[in-house]
Amino acid sequence: MTAPQFIDGLAQIAERFDALLCDAWGVIHNGVRLFDGVEEALLNFQRLRGPVVILTNAPRPSSIIPAQLDRIGLSSRAYDAVVTSGDATRAAIEALSPGAAYRLGPDKDLSLYENLDVRFAPVDSADFIVCTGLVDDSRETPADYTEFLKGAAARRLPMVCANPDIVVRWGDRLVYCAGALAQAYEALGGHVVYGGKPYAPIYELAFQRLETAAGRRLDRRRILAVGDGVNTDIAGANRNGFPALFVAAKGGVHDGAGDAASIANALERAGVTANYVSAELTW
Repeated sequence: MTAPQFIDGLAQIAERFDALLCDAWGVIHNGVRLFDGVEEALLNFQRLRGPVVILTNAPRPSSIIPAQLDRIGLSSRAYDAVVTSGDATRAAIEALSPGAAYRLGPDKDLSLYENLDVRFAPVDSADFIVCTGLVDDSRETPADYTEFLKGAAARRLPMVCANPDIVVRWGDRLVYCAGALAQAYEALGGHVVYGGKPYAPIYELAFQRLETAAGRRLDRRRILAVGDGVNTDIAGANRNGFPALFVAAKGGVHDGAGDAASIANALERAGVTANYVSAELTW
């Protein structure tokens, strides 16, 4: 694998790109606070180069994300659009309907189903599962769902995973996401349909949003994908034809092991490549 270029800020490479796909958790914020320098970096890129789309594996419609970013402190001026795993997941749910769905996840994710023609049922009579996460990610782990997943796998129920992330960092702790349950389900022989990163549907939506914001056709080779997850952000960039900037800051999923050897090992273990590496997203 070609070694990535280490950079101190976007200004070093911005002229090579016409648009930006930027992860949220671990790059822009940690669920509690906005990281220093992020807003300046996004605003400068917009002003000098082109549109910015925030690309997140949040299992909810993109329409609710701007309010969350605003509460954390990121101005809506700093990006042109948001695309979520929830946006891509809705299409997968519609494809499996009118079968009955078992809803696995917390009530905070109910907005995913708004205006969808979907019928819910107990798991024993459901035709498929929609997983948005653990019901209580503050105390549960995937091990708490072992028997449930075994039963669903025995019934050969397909699972729609609304967030392929395994974990995210919430403040100072890591919490499990829907991807952890999907991973466990696949290990039991279950079939999983993914909508978010690193899979194509979310990138196709994001590419459309970038071209709309730019008002012209764009070359994927000149769109930089920024993220801290090697198995989601960086793998997604590789699979879908975008150059990648790996953010290895403390507070992200990689958790700050910023030396070259550690970063190279993380990329190699995931079987992915990054064009660039930075400690954080700054200008």
